[in-house]
Amino acid sequence: MDPQAFIRLSIGSLGLRIPGTALNSTKSEIHAFSSPCSCEIRLRGFPVQTTSVPLISSPQTTLDSHNIASSFYLEESDLKALLAPGCFYSAHACLEIAVFMGRKGSHCGVGIKRQQIGTFKLEVGPEWGEGKPVILFNGWIGIGKSKTDTGKPGAELHLRVKVDPDPRYVFQFEDVTRLSPQIVQLQGTIKQPIFSCKFSRDRVPQVDPLSSYWSGSGDSSDLGCERRERKGWKVKIHDLSGSAVAAAFMTTPFVPSTGCDWVAKSNPGAWLIVRPDACRPESWQPWGKLEAWRERGLRDSVCCRFRLMSEGQEGGELLMSEIYINAEKGGEFFIDTDRQMPAAAASPIPSPQSSGDFAALGPVVGGFVMSCRVQGEGKSSKPLVQLAMRHVTCVEDAAIFMALAAAVDLSIEACRPFRRKIKRGSCHSL
Repeated sequence: MDPQAFIRLSIGSLGLRIPGTALNSTKSEIHAFSSPCSCEIRLRGFPVQTTSVPLISSPQTTLDSHNIASSFYLEESDLKALLAPGCFYSAHACLEIAVFMGRKGSHCGVGIKRQQIGTFKLEVGPEWGEGKPVILFNGWIGIGKSKTDTGKPGAELHLRVKVDPDPRYVFQFEDVTRLSPQIVQLQGTIKQPIFSCKFSRDRVPQVDPLSSYWSGSGDSSDLGCERRERKGWKVKIHDLSGSAVAAAFMTTPFVPSTGCDWVAKSNPGAWLIVRPDACRPESWQPWGKLEAWRERGLRDSVCCRFRLMSEGQEGGELLMSEIYINAEKGGEFFIDTDRQMPAAAASPIPSPQSSGDFAALGPVVGGFVMSCRVQGEGKSSKPLVQLAMRHVTCVEDAAIFMALAAAVDLSIEACRPFRRKIKRGSCHSL
């Protein structure tokens, strides 16, 4: 398998200091400098990322060079677009970091405006795509002027900007998961078959519960009440020789919670992600657990929570990802130790390296592990999966992530609302 070229742009080791403010500030300035500091990190063509910036008061403070505040992942096409001149300007794009004091919002009905302290800019250069680690900037730099004395330096920002090669394998399911499609690796315009997946369901009913949810007619009296559970779904991933190399089994049925018509957080459905047991033929070894439920709101979402299972860790499970996917439009499920979601941030997320180390939770530098893009409910979803090359040492390692991606995709369907029971004699009026 040949990977595709990606690069990781990381911004970290952030800190802000205001020379002279500790001794010569007015009362209002001291209050301002004690307010929260934040920055907006901008790169053309990518969503703006916002993160906090610690205020450094002591010159003896040492900033952690391994702390990553923000990351961007670029394909070759992204880098080419950034290096190309824009329509109204000739210069290349810039990485821009705007630093602010205070928060957006209001207090007692009075609007509060953030104060911009200064901006750091770094032009995108060809060295970004040379395929080797490059530290683009590391240290302190002035970003603003002193308002009290123009002869003295103003605010200074500390940061570390680095690019690293981050090659990835890219796979795609050629059809919807429930139709047992082939899985191909994408290499430019070339599609190379790598796996096939086999979907099955225990005790298949005569009427598909998913299709009956949307249909308004039927031939039996059972159509007045849709089956109240979705269970027994399984997906096996096979290599080109036909051997099963990974699987996902639905271990907890997807059922509506008491008093509602959907799978709620209080009683989520669950999948067990497994790989063949090397010591026991025809047996499976647990690798991870995926839970999913529906969150109701203005726009419903499906939450997918993934835990890695390890016998060597206390408790046996470690939270790796908790992602909300738009139920109607779909979205991206990912495992990335640099993009911890708020719900998962309370638990420390480990930083695996290779696929073997991933299962063993090896302590290495974190970053992107995998992503899976799926469509919303009722749509023809053909999951697109990206894997960091450093987590894959053999074809079988990639297979376990395909099983996880299939479980995520099927969870969107399994979390559809259930049709409520219809009164007898009313079926003809649907």
